[in-house]
Amino acid sequence: MYIDGVFSGGGIKGFALVGALQAIEEKGFIFRRLAGTSAGSMICAFIAAGYTSEEMIKMMNEVDFATFLDQRVSFLPSALTKWLFLYWKLGLYKGDRFETWIAENLQMRGIATFGDLPPHSLRIIASDLTNSKMVVLPDDLPKYGIDPSRFPVAKAVRMSCSIPYFFEPVKLKTTPVSIIVDGGVLSNFPIFLFDDEHRLKKRPVIGIKLSPSEAERERNHIKNAVGLFTALFETMKDAHDARHISKRHERNIIFLPVNSVLATEFSLTDEQKDELISFGKNKALEFLKKWCY
Repeated sequence: MYIDGVFSGGGIKGFALVGALQAIEEKGFIFRRLAGTSAGSMICAFIAAGYTSEEMIKMMNEVDFATFLDQRVSFLPSALTKWLFLYWKLGLYKGDRFETWIAENLQMRGIATFGDLPPHSLRIIASDLTNSKMVVLPDDLPKYGIDPSRFPVAKAVRMSCSIPYFFEPVKLKTTPVSIIVDGGVLSNFPIFLFDDEHRLKKRPVIGIKLSPSEAERERNHIKNAVGLFTALFETMKDAHDARHISKRHERNIIFLPVNSVLATEFSLTDEQKDELISFGKNKALEFLKKWCY
């Protein structure tokens, strides 16, 4: 049976998304259209390229994610270098190695640009800080004077995964240059892309979200400046999507409240990876037993 899918962001927690994908595949569902943010955009790109969950797990187990933390070379003391690059380059790590890894694996399936994919089969969310707006890739590229069919899918994934201050932003060479960061800043779960109350859905939509449902979400406890910043970022990340997740949508969403690791914990052990995959798969299997589509 054909379905459409939405995959949320969540950094390294994305291993749980692959576990949920395993369960979905075992039930015989096949994705026709996909939308994702950050880690979800990477999973969506691989699905669109024809990778199965098992192939993704093998691929992700073969790479050391710590190598994606590519710092710039400098002869200055390490701590000072980090602060200088954070100030001038706007991120601790370049993100080049991550993009190269994505590109190489997509190329193995004959995918380089959005022109190599069926039209409307993949949409990725990023955030344009220069123009203060959300960017849906590849749909919005013509507004920047860019031909969508020639834009690299790996570049779009990198844009969507560029966690502010952690990875350097991607600079689109427009006039002026547009600074693009993680899509999760504005929409971490873009289910709104498949939400049109005035049009009958062509097929069921299933979402996989790396957070608890609204009813299970804990309130933010703000006692100091650090708590304020954390609550500010969480609100900024989730408020837009929360308006689109009504009771009507919740019944189509697999919630994966991963609390055991941080989104930027790139040094996971094999055991932690397996635990995340199992957690995602078990939660998805529970959901699919009751899902009425």
